[in-house]
Amino acid sequence: MNMKVEQQYITLFKESRDLLDNNSAPVMNKYRQEAFDNFERLGFPSKKVEEYKYTPVSKYFEQEYGLNLSRLDIPSKPRDLFSCDVPGMDSIQAFLVNDLFHQEAVKGLPKGVLLGSLKELAETHPELVEKYYAKIANHSKDAIVSFNTAFAQDGLLLYVPKNTIIEQPIQLINLLRSDVDLMSNRRILIVLEEGAQAKVLICNHTIDQVNFIQTGVTEVFVGANAQLDFYELEETHTQTVRFNNLTVHQQADSNVLLNNMTLHNGVTRNSTEVVLKGKGAHIDCHGMAVEDQNQHVDNTTLIDHTVAHCTSNELFKYVLDDHSVGAFTGMILVRPDAQQTNSQQTNRALCVTRDAKMYARPQLEIYADDVRCGHGATVGQLDETALFYMQARGISEREARLLLMFAFVNEVIDTISIDALKERLHTLVEQRFRGEVQKCSECSICK
Repeated sequence: MNMKVEQQYITLFKESRDLLDNNSAPVMNKYRQEAFDNFERLGFPSKKVEEYKYTPVSKYFEQEYGLNLSRLDIPSKPRDLFSCDVPGMDSIQAFLVNDLFHQEAVKGLPKGVLLGSLKELAETHPELVEKYYAKIANHSKDAIVSFNTAFAQDGLLLYVPKNTIIEQPIQLINLLRSDVDLMSNRRILIVLEEGAQAKVLICNHTIDQVNFIQTGVTEVFVGANAQLDFYELEETHTQTVRFNNLTVHQQADSNVLLNNMTLHNGVTRNSTEVVLKGKGAHIDCHGMAVEDQNQHVDNTTLIDHTVAHCTSNELFKYVLDDHSVGAFTGMILVRPDAQQTNSQQTNRALCVTRDAKMYARPQLEIYADDVRCGHGATVGQLDETALFYMQARGISEREARLLLMFAFVNEVIDTISIDALKERLHTLVEQRFRGEVQKCSECSICK
């Protein structure tokens, strides 16, 4: 294996190990060496690694980036820079600047709920964090996860105790900002105990016009009868590269809604793995990408049915313009004990130009005989008949195309359970199609 690209990070880790440990928490440091050994063994994924077939990882790590391993505070007041306020949505807000939790009081949390710096809460609640951290994100098989685990020093922890309901949505605003090209390695840990309920919205944005690369690992534990809505929205700029790994474990009768939406970006690869571990668990896993120029969005999902009587529903849609590239690889795995599984997967893409490309690989592996499973993928262009019909009724061709594209992605937006966010995204997507959202210099949601 040619380790030329990896070597700079191998050297960096060995030379900076004390710096990494001293500016993080013992719980996080515990897994650092093992994860690094795995990264050194695996190297960055090549196209021969099936899950990374459509995103050439190494080329994005060739450039030299700065890393804030000393945890120097970047002078900023996130609330002054970035007032992300969806009209009508009363949210509990927290900020990450790059991969560093911004220390300010988070107000409005029910008793017993923890929301704050992963590093600091790992020091004050080590037994809690040790129980969950690095337990389900597999750093022995995925090189991006191992890289992140080796270098991550901070992030966010959300812990919701048994039967606690957080009425307000929690909004985590992740800002990428720097005067020089920068790498950040973000870690998020979410734990909902039995019967707990929460809604989480993560907004990813760039402030400065430099090159950014971010690895992100999010581990989510959802207890029996718990309910989680988890939304992630990206509005970065075209100089941003993001590799995100989300792993969710669900217990009996839990209900999870995931929705990952990319409205503007450079290169994005999202990996989502959901393991249904308790009977009666249900997952809705959705995503949407709106791309133009040379933007690239690659979504890879695995829904793992391990026990009986679980249900899952997947829906991913792409609108691809100019020379943009979309990719979707979705696996539904039904294990031998997962009888009475009901699972559906749908992927649809709309290529607005002939130069846009879409790669789709829907997959089923079924080892049980009493199941209802289906999948489908379609790639097409705008319906010429519908365009003609609308133009015949006085609608211009441009407006007709916009209406058809807007209607195409509405199905994903309408799965959002927060009405104020849903309405704002309807407006924002329409603006995106009209070319009014071309870069993220500030929060487009609150305009």
